[in-house]
Amino acid sequence: MTGHHKHHSHHHKEEAPKDYNKEMKHHQHLERLGQTVAVAATAYAMHEKHEAKKDKEHSHKHKVKEEIAATIAVGAAGFAIHEHHKKKEAKHELKHHKHHHHHHH
Repeated sequence: MTGHHKHHSHHHKEEAPKDYNKEMKHHQHLERLGQTVAVAATAYAMHEKHEAKKDKEHSHKHKVKEEIAATIAVGAAGFAIHEHHKKKEAKHELKHHKHHHHHHH
């Protein structure tokens, strides 16, 4: 487990008690991941749609794969949107905590 340093040496405790910058980056990463899966699944769905037309013998199999890939694309896009909102919330909290150095709870 050597080499895994959690950066506690930075004393930004008075700036943001919770690491909103880290949280924002985390949600940004998940948003991009969701976008990537959505794009890949869409491309695969389009590929299977093309295969269904080309490979008449197995067209049903290709249509099923196309529908599954399209469903994954929609789910991944929804996930990306959800993470985009979470990222925006973290960004808002980050700005809020930078202006107010103490808690308002």
